[in-house]
Amino acid sequence: MKYTLSVLVENHPGVLSKVSGLFSRRGFNIDSLAVGITEDPAISRMTIVVDGDEHVVEQVEKQLNKVIPVIKVKTLVPADTISRTLSLIKVSVSSNHKGGADGSRAEIMRIAELMQARIVDATRTTMTIEFSDTTERTETLEALLRPYGIKEIVRTGVIAIEKGPNPTRTAKNY
Repeated sequence: MKYTLSVLVENHPGVLSKVSGLFSRRGFNIDSLAVGITEDPAISRMTIVVDGDEHVVEQVEKQLNKVIPVIKVKTLVPADTISRTLSLIKVSVSSNHKGGADGSRAEIMRIAELMQARIVDATRTTMTIEFSDTTERTETLEALLRPYGIKEIVRTGVIAIEKGPNPTRTAKNY
């Protein structure tokens, strides 16, 4: 099973290396990793997705809490979490013999509209689609576009935040 960890860390050089080193030393694989500053520029949030059982995740949490620049570690509950991944997908657009695009351009545009994606670049031979949604919907979009010829995909790691009014960290926590 996949677990999403929200890890608040001090925003200093080398912190990402310390955290990722902990995973590699313990033999844990990171499925997804996204890092960015928070509302406080002195603090960064790492969203880490790991595959394993409850015991593995518990061990990861305990080990992360021992790393000095780590402020707080929280395993997010899927039902109480909003998560997204950002993707840029470059798709082939075929042309007919007269130099114009055939039906594939219009079909790709319909798929993008149906999935609520944006076309951010178009050339004679390709279209690039921007999509931000859940991992499952991203995989659906990729499956719909695959028959047209995906030339390239760039995806961020998962980012996640808990639903509701309470932040993961308040001023009292730090």
